[in-house]
Amino acid sequence: MTSPAGELLRTARLRLRAWTTSESDVARLADIYGRDEVTRWIGGPPKVPPAELPARWAAVHAQDERFGCWAIERDDGVVAGTVLFKPLPDGVGEVEVGWHLHPDSWGHGYATEAARAVVERGFEAGLPEVYAVVRPGNEPSMAVCRRLGMEPLGRMVRWYDVELEAFRLMAPEVVD
Repeated sequence: MTSPAGELLRTARLRLRAWTTSESDVARLADIYGRDEVTRWIGGPPKVPPAELPARWAAVHAQDERFGCWAIERDDGVVAGTVLFKPLPDGVGEVEVGWHLHPDSWGHGYATEAARAVVERGFEAGLPEVYAVVRPGNEPSMAVCRRLGMEPLGRMVRWYDVELEAFRLMAPEVVD
């Protein structure tokens, strides 16, 4: 599913690829996840150094090729952020789509475009539904969920032990 160069897929304006331990990727990870305006919506900065994130995310993908956390690279070569597609913690098979973008890439539709691409890929792989969880007050991310066509399920404390707005998108009906 993933090419040898780590590319997951392309959209009209984006290349979704594996994060690497290159100096530029690690610097961008440190910049994204070192910003309060990003981490306030994801429960704080990662608990591991940025240089360790690519290996952790590659391990998610190695366990099941449908899942992972990938760099969202814009057509100008700048990495906009991360798109994730993975099982929700302590769930019963629910799969989450999420996005963490650098503020210099907010407001351009990159989160919606990247999320739509990995969701469609997940549906093509046979997943029946996909979830998103958003911290209350994060209106831009809730707007992404609405643009994706996700149904709001209300606030839940089911997966991350904190109250989050939950959204669900069912796979389209397959007509033979």
